[in-house]
Amino acid sequence: MRKVIPFLIIAIALWSCNTKSKENNTTLQKEIEQSYYNNPILAGWYPDPSITDDGKGNYYLVNSTFSYFPGIPIFHSTDLVNWKQIGNVLDRPEQLELEGLGMSRGIFAPDISYDNGIFYLTCTVVDGKGNFVVTAENPAGPWSNPTYLPEVNGIDPALFFDDDKSYIIYNSDAPDNKPLYQGHRTIRMFEFDKENLKVVGKNRILINGGVDISKKPVWIEGPRMYKLNGYYYLMAAEGGTSVDHSEVILRNKNINDEFIPYKDNPILTQRQLDPNRKDPITSAGHADLIQTKNGEWYGVFLATRDYENDHYNTGRETFLAPVKWVNDWPIFDLDGETIKYQYPLPKGVKINKELFKLNGNFTYTENFDNDKLGYNWMFLRTPKDTWYSLEEKKGYLTINTRPETLSGIKNPSFIGHRQQHLKGSASVAMDFSTQTPNESAGLVAFQNEAHFYYLCKSIKNGNPVVELIKGGEKEPTVIASVDLPKTTSTIQLKIEANVDTYNFSYAIGNDWKILAANSDGKYLSTKVAGGFVGVTLGMYTTSNGKESINKAYFDSFTYTGNDAIYEN
Repeated sequence: MRKVIPFLIIAIALWSCNTKSKENNTTLQKEIEQSYYNNPILAGWYPDPSITDDGKGNYYLVNSTFSYFPGIPIFHSTDLVNWKQIGNVLDRPEQLELEGLGMSRGIFAPDISYDNGIFYLTCTVVDGKGNFVVTAENPAGPWSNPTYLPEVNGIDPALFFDDDKSYIIYNSDAPDNKPLYQGHRTIRMFEFDKENLKVVGKNRILINGGVDISKKPVWIEGPRMYKLNGYYYLMAAEGGTSVDHSEVILRNKNINDEFIPYKDNPILTQRQLDPNRKDPITSAGHADLIQTKNGEWYGVFLATRDYENDHYNTGRETFLAPVKWVNDWPIFDLDGETIKYQYPLPKGVKINKELFKLNGNFTYTENFDNDKLGYNWMFLRTPKDTWYSLEEKKGYLTINTRPETLSGIKNPSFIGHRQQHLKGSASVAMDFSTQTPNESAGLVAFQNEAHFYYLCKSIKNGNPVVELIKGGEKEPTVIASVDLPKTTSTIQLKIEANVDTYNFSYAIGNDWKILAANSDGKYLSTKVAGGFVGVTLGMYTTSNGKESINKAYFDSFTYTGNDAIYEN
């Protein structure tokens, strides 16, 4: 026994150390979780952020939605970290006509502002009616119908309220509409009549080309104006929205004088960094600044989470980083050159884990047992009539099978949720039967009209089948198919994203089988598909151009995100 006892003592000591170590690691992990917030603060394609406050400790943030409806989600926070969507600015069909527009047209770069009890939002319907302004006393809505501003020729309009005057600034053509090079644009300004919602007088050029036109800067856009420290600051994005994206700033002491650029512009960019760095965040720009009630400064901006040199499927997302002031210039304080996935929480802020998750890793299940869809759901273009129901079959989302398709430019029977992670999945339980091969229903990973994967149930040669259909420039094609038992009605479908590949599976009961594995994910990336949106995962049914009275019944939708960066 003399030889055994020391070993027992050592074993017990090691067990105790390991237990304490695990406890310490758990405690440390909890402390880290409580001390930092995750970037992006809005995961998935929530691009072109604009932020304002009401002077009472409430912050409001909006994003672009392009040809999705409803238009322009609006989020509320009291601390810049915990956000809750409270509505959509353009939530009535008469406010927003999107039929006929491609997915990356429509709503570009909204700007939200507040003045004397009224919230103002300016924006552009690209390929539509152009620039407009809407107003609301309550940012949750209702918002007014748009008042269009035909004199504002360009995109990205933003309002600025001075002591006794108001202004609208925007991206526009080169001087005399004679560009010196591709991407030569200007930032211009009108005086604005905020009572009658119209411009006054003639426009004035504030920025020609960019901060240094001799270097042929491109796509100066997304302007914001602030009045602080005895200066008027003019901030804008430059370089385009890809890897050369940046944020620049200029200032003067009299709004009528020339704006002088900061000598160390840009104040935010990632374009100088090694594209092969680990877990890169790139394409940073299109920013807006805000001060907390504790006097801290932060900036929201869009950026992307890339893989393999500028491929990304989650679109352009909303990030938050601290801002510091150097010689009366605001500079993004990134804690080094790279944008971080975590930054320390603002003073006195704690993470509210009860809110609907918008970042980090999580699982979300929708059982369709409420009387209306949540704010996270979107349609392709504006619905002209009601073709879905939460009442027809309790506990199910009923979607009418209609002729419109994902490849077209109308409003198909599609209801989607953004892909918010590089690694994750979406699954549905569905009841659908058909006797005609033109009808189908299922789950889609959708980027645009020519780039999507459609995992669906249909019928071929009198037998039910599960198929994987791939979108195309000419027409979609079936790339995998398997017969199902003839009595099959209910089915589960799952799409799994794994950075640059997707897996597609189905189950009768709980017997999951893979239909297609390691399908090309880059096909759904912005770099390959083009445009300004990310992947949307949604439920869909179609009769492919023919009239139908069929319906698909969705029992549940589950989304899971599991990115390694948030585990570490």
